[in-house]
Amino acid sequence: MSVFDDVADFVAIPRVTELRLAPDGSRLIATVSALSRDRKKFVSALWEVDPGGEKSARRLTFSAAGESTPRFRPDGGLLFLSKRRADDSDEASDKDVVGVWSLPAEGGEAQRVAARPGGFAHLEAAADADTFVLTAPTLAEAATVEDDERLRKEREDGDVNAILHESSPVRYWDADLGPAQLRLVAGDAPTGELVGETELRDLTPEPARALDEQRFAVAPDGSFVVTGWAEPDEPGMPRARLVVIDVKSGEHRVLADEKNVSFGEPAVSPDSRSVVCIRAVEGDYDNPPQQVLWLIDVATGAGRDLAADADLWPERPMFSADGRSVFFTSDQDGRHPIFRVDLAAGDLVRVAGGGHYTEVCVACDGRALFALFDRVDSPAVPVRLDADGVDQEPRPLRAPGQVDVPGRLEEVSATATDGTTIRGWLALPESASADQPVPLLLWIHGGPLGSSNAWSWRWNPWLMTAKGYAVVLPDPALSTGYGQHMLRRGWGQWGGAPYDDLMAVTDAVVARPDIDAARTAAMGGSYGGYMANWVAGHTDRFRCIVTHASLWSLECFVGTTDLPAYWVREWSTPDRLPSRYEQWSPDRFADAIVTPMLVIHGDKDYRVPIGEGLALWWALQRRGVESKFLYFPDENHWVLKPGNVKVWYDTVHAWLATHVLGQEWERPALV
Repeated sequence: MSVFDDVADFVAIPRVTELRLAPDGSRLIATVSALSRDRKKFVSALWEVDPGGEKSARRLTFSAAGESTPRFRPDGGLLFLSKRRADDSDEASDKDVVGVWSLPAEGGEAQRVAARPGGFAHLEAAADADTFVLTAPTLAEAATVEDDERLRKEREDGDVNAILHESSPVRYWDADLGPAQLRLVAGDAPTGELVGETELRDLTPEPARALDEQRFAVAPDGSFVVTGWAEPDEPGMPRARLVVIDVKSGEHRVLADEKNVSFGEPAVSPDSRSVVCIRAVEGDYDNPPQQVLWLIDVATGAGRDLAADADLWPERPMFSADGRSVFFTSDQDGRHPIFRVDLAAGDLVRVAGGGHYTEVCVACDGRALFALFDRVDSPAVPVRLDADGVDQEPRPLRAPGQVDVPGRLEEVSATATDGTTIRGWLALPESASADQPVPLLLWIHGGPLGSSNAWSWRWNPWLMTAKGYAVVLPDPALSTGYGQHMLRRGWGQWGGAPYDDLMAVTDAVVARPDIDAARTAAMGGSYGGYMANWVAGHTDRFRCIVTHASLWSLECFVGTTDLPAYWVREWSTPDRLPSRYEQWSPDRFADAIVTPMLVIHGDKDYRVPIGEGLALWWALQRRGVESKFLYFPDENHWVLKPGNVKVWYDTVHAWLATHVLGQEWERPALV
């Protein structure tokens, strides 16, 4: 027996999600998420990991509310965000708001250093100064903290939840935008023992929606903040420029601004003279988007492309300790390696590949990197790397949450109709062999701009291999990590090359002697759900299909999704250019569907609204297609609550067992 045999045991595995290194390199802090005492939600805590890899990790925080977003002070003290209460009570309430807390370097009791009526959403701290900066949700009409508190109380006392919008968008993923606006506020946490709470300075008094979903960075000397600042080029289409904000005066200065180009994920050089960021050229009807690494001079605003010829999809850049090079990550051939580019010579090297890297931290002496490392067959673990290394293997550090999967992972490939090589991963039970071929599940990733290159807590193939299935995870057209050519192959024709690629990979895998070609199913969520619906209308080769949070009627979807303007860039609108809607909307092929379908949708899903799932369900019912509808009134695009996660997998397992394994339908007990 393993933790993958029972979904409840799998859900209880601790999950490492964040990593931060102390300024002197002596301490490494991870955020670890685990089940609460009542097993009804996940609660995060801060753990200290030994950078040398010798000692076991130790837990630092224990509140029922949880802690996250660790950021070091120059003296080695730790700032973090938490809903824990200042009165030391071990209770947690939905009405509690997030405050900033400090934990001394030498240990002891944490102390709250800042609070606001609406709490805080994010925290960053200067590496070499006492300054820290927060995003603080604040009601638009509030000129002061007291105003914000009074207005919030008046809304609560009057039982008012209404929001008056004056521009689009109004929602994002699973959250309503408003009535509060995100503001940047700055404070100081002086070296030594803190006395009382810190007064915060408002750096953005009237931001409107400019800071929604924007990342920011604080200069090492604490003198300025550089942040994305969203302004609409057209209705409902925020475009992020970069803005520098002086921490003392609050003066704003535009650092980078181009039409149809967004700048994001900024990082400031050790000498505070340069900023590195992601420059994203927005897609249009004919062209997919493109991301490049961009270096900007803070004084002049002059910018240039780094690694211009690499054809990568860069993310999360950061400077080396000496400021002479930049580290970043990017999808590449089914992995997510770390790269290093020299700023003077432009030389690009892959520091470490072979897996999926996030949360990269640079040691102050320039000799080491620390990061979280995972693979499709291994959850995230803190690792140590040589900062000057090339294609090296990581050194794992001791931390919670490591497990062995029930099976083996192989790389597979196929040739598409246009000659393009399509690759993917195949998760197999240990029992799979020519003498004992196993059934196959085709899992289609979401996005569509993405890659099946990482461990997944939500769609985990090893829960399926534990039941005896093989799972193939292909990267078809529109997948990142294969250059612009792969994006262009599927741009604006979602059911074209991507569908052909998926079928090519499926054909290649079912030809293996260890796969039972007669027992197959297809599954997908979000864009993968769109494709699952498309598959249902274009082939009957699969015994059943599972479609989660899926697009069904593109004409209805465009006006109800949370970011319709983003969608319109690729698809236009049905009244202006209807051809793509007519050609690629799955609902146009409903009469061809004969494959049994399990439809899954959450009512709080704003990216793919519940109407899509309801319309698909009705179309199947009306046509007499065997189908079931698993509905989550309290979930969004994902299914996150531990109990609901178990129900999700139990229902999917039962559906597959009936149609793929030929077992009698057994309804999950709690639904």
